[in-house]
Amino acid sequence: MENNVKNQTEAQVISPAQLLEHYQGHRGLTRRVIEAFPEKEFFNYNIGGMRTFAEMTMELLGIAVPGLKEIVTRETTELQEHFEHGNQKAKILERWDQDTEEINKLWGQIELERFQDHIKLFGQYEGTVQSSIFYFMDNEIHHRGQGYVYLRALGVEPPFFYER
Repeated sequence: MENNVKNQTEAQVISPAQLLEHYQGHRGLTRRVIEAFPEKEFFNYNIGGMRTFAEMTMELLGIAVPGLKEIVTRETTELQEHFEHGNQKAKILERWDQDTEEINKLWGQIELERFQDHIKLFGQYEGTVQSSIFYFMDNEIHHRGQGYVYLRALGVEPPFFYER
């Protein structure tokens, strides 16, 4: 029985490479949502007191690469959700693209057995490496959904959510 329990925790349904591909598919779709926003509205438009899509995007940028760096290096960092962009969508897209490449590099440094390690990301969010990565994706999907609502309200057709 003990051997069965051990095998259950080591079993894989999806490989790390497949999970990265899935994650990068979401990132590519989110990038297309950013691109779809008119420049001014990206930084200024909101509904019902929610943040602008630029602010939501900054949060995503503040989590993905810094979170993976923390996972790889095991060095706790403070969550930073802002960087200077001069209200230029092109600068945010440039950073998005740089981070996409950095995610690929960092991902390759996470050993398979580490995905089940317990961590405290940014010194405050407890879970496993795997659950933290799922949070990165879930949070991005959540904010992208808000972006879809904004785009629709602005009369802009968002990209098809299933085209990743």
